Amino acid sequence: MNITQRIIVLDAADIDAESRFWASVLGGTVDAADDDWHRVHAGGEYVLAVQLAPDHVPPQWPEGTPPQQIHLDLHVDDIGAAHEEVLAAGATLLKRGSEDERFHVYADPAGHPFCLCW
Repeated sequence: MNITQRIIVLDAADIDAESRFWASVLGGTVDAADDDWHRVHAGGEYVLAVQLAPDHVPPQWPEGTPPQQIHLDLHVDDIGAAHEEVLAAGATLLKRGSEDERFHVYADPAGHPFCLCW
């Protein structure tokens, strides 16, 4: 199998807020050409998409209904600066990790969990 592109697609009731958040975090831009599908470009590449899901229910992390079904691990050089950046962009801190764990858990504007790892 020759896979020519890999795109992660996130569902969101508010695709404008969700796509702007991820463009900010990834240092990219939003291509909002469609009302129900936004592309996030970073580093000159199409790296993520956001699909309109009007009935999207944010997952409840770490346990709940609905449970998380996917999350992103983003490895960073400076956890302090990255922490401040994602909060300023609209993330919510769900769990502050310890030096032994080496990750913090956040939710994006649609409630999708993601981790900043160091």
